[in-house]
Amino acid sequence: MTDISNLMINRRRLLQVTAAGVTISAIGLGGTGAAQADEITIRWVSPRGTLEVLDDFAYWVAKKYGYFGDLNTVIEAGPQDGTATVKLVDQNQSDFGYPSPGVLSLGLEQGMDLVSAYHVMAGDVFNFAFPKGKAPADLKGLEGKTIALGSSGWQAITNPMLAAAGVDTSKVKYVEVSAWGQALAQGQADAALSWEGLRAQWRGQGLDFDYLLGKNVSKFPANSYVIRKSDLADAAKVAVYEKYLRGWAMGMEFGWVNPRAATQITMEQFPGLASQMDPTVATESLMQQTALMHARWDERKAWGFHIEDSWQGYFDAIAEIGQVSKVFKAADVTTNQFIAAANDFDHAKVKADAEAFQLSDAYKAVDVAAIEAAL
Repeated sequence: MTDISNLMINRRRLLQVTAAGVTISAIGLGGTGAAQADEITIRWVSPRGTLEVLDDFAYWVAKKYGYFGDLNTVIEAGPQDGTATVKLVDQNQSDFGYPSPGVLSLGLEQGMDLVSAYHVMAGDVFNFAFPKGKAPADLKGLEGKTIALGSSGWQAITNPMLAAAGVDTSKVKYVEVSAWGQALAQGQADAALSWEGLRAQWRGQGLDFDYLLGKNVSKFPANSYVIRKSDLADAAKVAVYEKYLRGWAMGMEFGWVNPRAATQITMEQFPGLASQMDPTVATESLMQQTALMHARWDERKAWGFHIEDSWQGYFDAIAEIGQVSKVFKAADVTTNQFIAAANDFDHAKVKADAEAFQLSDAYKAVDVAAIEAAL
């Protein structure tokens, strides 16, 4: 597993050789306000330990079409350690992390001054995978079972879901395995944590499982982009973050309008993924995610919007099971401050960009309607 200190050293080396200059956290934008956007590099860190996935399609779309404007941006895989994404933000080694609410809550419990700034997954993205024919009727069937996780920190994801379903989590055994999907396939566990997008990717790798889908069995929110709360007091940083999140929002809208195009763009970024997923499976992976990014749209009406009641319900639940020592107030640790600006873009242009994209023959053949019907 990658050591966080090594990741920090790598970042410092990158700063020495990158013409872009310095990170937004290092330049102190709140001081003189003199820094220019083209002098800033905004860093975002993944919770997965890899970037070779469809999950971050909106970033690659935004980079291709210039939706970030003159901002310099970097996304990094980060360690697979479940809490690394919040630690690195807290330690000023990244500007944005992408944790689940459970991992965010662990950071808050440890005194990290963080706030969720952009809620990506408005429905519960997390699933439980089972060998074919062995899925229980509901989550209660996981009591007494062994669950494979890619990181022990992911228990902060699974325990609240299970407890809310009436499972005595003290009777659940967890095994930490770097290749946790393969571990399930090899009989090393009864179930494994998965998520939308990964579900399709596993199928493309020949890992054919049955699932209990979080979107069907849980009302909890899922991953969001998290920043240091202190950054909200810096007007210059806020302005840059608004511009940055606008790029993400535009990329998400592009993917919603034309999922095949967004998939092809991302797959071209990572040619090795073609050995794991054909165009149909890859597009399905992306569409599994956009369905949750666009979830509860009648209430949210904007990319990144937090539904406060949903978050408060989650925080109440994790306090009740003792995962944290107190009930966090959603109003204190989530903000919709950035959402209006992030969604203030030329929607017609994004639509035109998406519809004008020249699909390859392989992607033209993907039946989007059939995928949508199976979601």
